[in-house]
Amino acid sequence: MSAAEVFAQVDRLDPDAMSALLAEDATMVFGNGDPLVGREAILAGNIAFLGYVKGLRHEIRREWTVGDTTVAETDVTYTRRDDKQVTVPAVSIWRVGGDGLITDFRVFYDPAPVFAP
Repeated sequence: MSAAEVFAQVDRLDPDAMSALLAEDATMVFGNGDPLVGREAILAGNIAFLGYVKGLRHEIRREWTVGDTTVAETDVTYTRRDDKQVTVPAVSIWRVGGDGLITDFRVFYDPAPVFAP
């Protein structure tokens, strides 16, 4: 699954669309946060996060795929609730299972600018 396909779904701000990419028992971790385990927990976490932003857009800088694992370096522009836009660098790593669904998704970024006053 390419980075363009994954981030097209994420950037729609439709947590159900993102969830459709995940295996039922997938794991997702944001930075040093606790893992979200299972599609329902990931959906709930994404819904909660989207309550803090009006929009987001990923610009893919680089992408590497080796076997079942993809690494994507991106610049992510968030539109905050106060309409201010902030861009932060991020690296996302995901693995897919034999059925093509994501089994493990990890996002490394500093969300502080998204929540700064």
